[in-house]
Amino acid sequence: MADRGADLHTLSPFMLTITGVSKSYGDRVLFADAALQVNRGDRIGLVGPNGAGKSTLFGLILGEEPADEGRINRERDATIGFLPQESAPVGDETAVEIACAITKDFVGLMRKVKAWDAGHPVEASHPEELHDDVHERFHELNGYMVEAKAKQILAGLGFRPEHFDRPAKELSGGWVMRAHLARLLTQEPDLLMLDEPTNHLDLESLLWFQQYLKGYPGAILVISHDREFLNELVTGIVEIRQKKLVRFTGNYDQFVFQRDAADAQQLAQFKTQQKEIAHLQAFVDRFKAKASKASQAQSKMKQIERIDRIEAPVGDDKKVGFRFPQPIRSGQRVIWLQDLHFAYGQTSVYRGIELEVERGERIVLVGPNGAGKSTLLKLLADKLQPQRGTRGLGHNVSVGYYSQYRVEMLKPERTVLAEALDTEAKVTEQAVRTLLGSFLFSGDSVFKKVDVLSGGEKSRLALVKLLLSPPNLLLMDEPTTHLDMGSIDALVDALKQFEGTLVFISHDVHFIKALANKVLHVAGGVITPYLGDYQFYLHKTKADSARAALTAGGAGGKVAAKAPAKAAAKPAAAPAPAAGPSRNELQKQQKKLQQVVAGHEREIEQLEARKAALAKELEDPALWRDAARADRAQREFATVTSALRDRTAQWERDAEQLQRLQDQAPGQASK
Repeated sequence: MADRGADLHTLSPFMLTITGVSKSYGDRVLFADAALQVNRGDRIGLVGPNGAGKSTLFGLILGEEPADEGRINRERDATIGFLPQESAPVGDETAVEIACAITKDFVGLMRKVKAWDAGHPVEASHPEELHDDVHERFHELNGYMVEAKAKQILAGLGFRPEHFDRPAKELSGGWVMRAHLARLLTQEPDLLMLDEPTNHLDLESLLWFQQYLKGYPGAILVISHDREFLNELVTGIVEIRQKKLVRFTGNYDQFVFQRDAADAQQLAQFKTQQKEIAHLQAFVDRFKAKASKASQAQSKMKQIERIDRIEAPVGDDKKVGFRFPQPIRSGQRVIWLQDLHFAYGQTSVYRGIELEVERGERIVLVGPNGAGKSTLLKLLADKLQPQRGTRGLGHNVSVGYYSQYRVEMLKPERTVLAEALDTEAKVTEQAVRTLLGSFLFSGDSVFKKVDVLSGGEKSRLALVKLLLSPPNLLLMDEPTTHLDMGSIDALVDALKQFEGTLVFISHDVHFIKALANKVLHVAGGVITPYLGDYQFYLHKTKADSARAALTAGGAGGKVAAKAPAKAAAKPAAAPAPAAGPSRNELQKQQKKLQQVVAGHEREIEQLEARKAALAKELEDPALWRDAARADRAQREFATVTSALRDRTAQWERDAEQLQRLQDQAPGQASK
């Protein structure tokens, strides 16, 4: 790893410079005389419409393809780390070995050292010499510290300790991407280049990742469609516009304000110039044929030619002018769950929950990772069968369930266009192509076969089909994954027009704020309703940020011993065993568990307080002038976060066991 103890003030502030770069593919020009400078400590978001050249720019910086003209220079010895949007390579490594791969030979060294440490010497012609060389190289790279740091980062990104040594080939693509992300954070390159890094993260790991990047010692250049992520992280936006790289100061919301103001000014200047050109041209047209005025007309013509033309501002964020078909009207009572119990094996998720959804509601499910939000959505969709209780549908209700993995409805031999046209909706081909274009299928891509599409492309196509012939109850799990900002806006517009009922899960705060009119908080098997929009929920929970509220507890993130009486599901009466414990024994067990639960709560409060203090410390720019101190603070933050997650999980298990004991002796509720 690079030595972070060096005084950064002695180094050049310019890490990367792009000067006069042009790049074309045939007649299609992506960049013309583009320029950019990336300095140490920069946090830059790269934005632009689909196809503008964001990934191409990354490829140029990485040297994967040459520029047609111009230069790309980076500071000597500066390291660059890159996370692609998908399809990171994987071999026979474990998750922790991927995360530790800070150099090409590190994993091999680590395996040999571990083998020697375990008493299994590696075969070699000169074992002692090899042993010394390997250990010396391993210690030069701070090998044991690297592994400890990699495990902390893996934990922050959602890996459990028992999965650290799991072969990466057994992991899904999303988890492999998390392991490669952990590798980059462990390696700490001088410039971190990330292409849609939040696509493969759940909400809890995204929050950890977002906080970790705030204290990252290098520069960051990130492509992301997540407005909240950009607002929380970046201090500058670079927009690809009219083949140039245009830089703005501030986060994404500040960029939008500045860009709109700049567009308004440019439009006014464009109109003024066009009037001037029209006036000059009128003089030329009127007098060019008259000998007495010919010289003046010629002068006016030269004046027109000398004018440095102002281009009209280009509206990249075009709205899709498309009226989506509407479903038949359902009854007022759309769907309900009554006294519903569900468990995965011996792990209980819900015990006796009650839920009712009415026509026209747009409900977002929020709560910590693993709380059961996706399970609840699948129970509503009839994709999971409860062990007890009923699921009821109202009059005329048709259900559509969409998750980012729902592609079974697609026929692989068809083209994208043919698949989209296979709908009961009465829409023209042009209207369908317009809709496909808003979801990133434009030009000849509509003639691609479904079976050659990537997972993200199939998910987007499935979403288009759902919107073209929507049911009157839509159940959607993370529908914005694999969409750019323009496509998310198109989806928001479609769902605002939608006259049916919507229940959804999302970590995109912009998407939630645009649509939700009711919030259900899911945690510990309890569903807590908030009868208002997302802003109302933020106010009631007193959450300190819009994103933190998505994982907060029902009372602003504080761990409560009991759920609100109205919100709590009615617990199922446990069947009495043939020879159960006596009343005194139950009281003793309850008292002991009450003490344990209370101890957990005290520890959780202490950990939360320490985590908040560390977060504040990491936000202080003065901290980063002391590299060793900053490193200690980062490590402690990761350790505290991991401990808080583990302690909260233990609290939930013990609190659930205490509730079961109280159910067995209802007259012995704790005082």
